[in-house]
Amino acid sequence: MQPRTPITLITGPLGSGKTTLLRHILDIHPAKIAIVMNEFGEIAIDTKVIEGKNVRIAELGGGCVCCSLLGEFEAAIGEIIEKVAPDRIVVETTGLAEPEALVFNIQEALPQCRLDGVISVIDADMLVRFPELGHTTRLQIEGADILLLNKIDLVEPAQIEPLETKLHEINPTAAIVRTERCRVDPELLFGIPQLREKKVSPPKHKHHLEFEWFTFGSKKTFSRDCFERFADSLPAAVIRAKGFVRFADGAHLFNFVAGRWDLEPFESAETQLVFIGKKIAAEKSTILGALAECIVEK
Repeated sequence: MQPRTPITLITGPLGSGKTTLLRHILDIHPAKIAIVMNEFGEIAIDTKVIEGKNVRIAELGGGCVCCSLLGEFEAAIGEIIEKVAPDRIVVETTGLAEPEALVFNIQEALPQCRLDGVISVIDADMLVRFPELGHTTRLQIEGADILLLNKIDLVEPAQIEPLETKLHEINPTAAIVRTERCRVDPELLFGIPQLREKKVSPPKHKHHLEFEWFTFGSKKTFSRDCFERFADSLPAAVIRAKGFVRFADGAHLFNFVAGRWDLEPFESAETQLVFIGKKIAAEKSTILGALAECIVEK
């Protein structure tokens, strides 16, 4: 009998560090891994970040893998197993996905697979600054086998234990692992099927459609000083922004989460950015106008 392929789900709020965790796993874990990524919009930023690491990637865009893309998800998993035969499959959901629908689908519709575990990445800094949890974030915490309390370097040491207490109140059974930039031994994340023997009931799934997004692309070069001022002045409505920016000294990966941002050298032929937030359509023209001012005219 063919052994079932283990599937690990990586979930968590916008900007918590899910793709950073994937990059870390692929850098140090020797297994043959296939990745399924579910992203916002028509620009697959996270997929481009992962590319080039000798891994098979299946993209699911333009919808949510936990509901409207379930059929595509099943087809992608079937094709990966047939053509690649990986040691394991890792699924990264969008920050708005509710994992219980996907858990149910894996258990009921993918007999060739077994759910190895659900990993939720939680941003410690965001949890301190915005302590009121949204509906989806609470479900992502409740559904986890392991909670990675990430970015602990951005909070005071005395704040960490109260955060863990808060997470344990929501999910008393999950293990909590403290991390900086999601640096964790992958062996802690894999091989936990005993936690998933229980069957999950069909979820009463509905989306809370409070987030909007838009994209920007350009082949021009941008002023770094101007772009840094632009990043500092993004309106509060922008919760998450990410992508690639071309400066005179080379392209960089841009990551913005609720006022915090960083730039990391990263090869890209053009500037491609995604902005995600609440009611940001009203801010779109202002944001794009400010971005256009940073273009270096030759």
